[in-house]
Amino acid sequence: MYEIILNGVFVLIAVSLVFSIYYSIKYRRQQQPVSRGIYQAKQNIAMGTMLVLLSIYLLYLMPGTNMRITIGVLFLLIGLFNLFAGFRNQSFYRSKQD
Repeated sequence: MYEIILNGVFVLIAVSLVFSIYYSIKYRRQQQPVSRGIYQAKQNIAMGTMLVLLSIYLLYLMPGTNMRITIGVLFLLIGLFNLFAGFRNQSFYRSKQD
């Protein structure tokens, strides 16, 4: 059961990494400022999800050392900030789009 959860989290990390790269490419190729903002917000959400999942992977699914716990907490804080900024920016640019 432990290995299934470990592999599931790993797959979710890989999927969020792919989405982060995809939205990064879309953001860089877009010319309109509102569309660029929406893609950047989606990239922030994907990256925040990836960092939160990495922190779960480090903090709960692997045995902890002080360095691993420190890095896990750091990833968690940065990931939560990215999620917050992404959702805030997405709602801002969606209101500008209409």
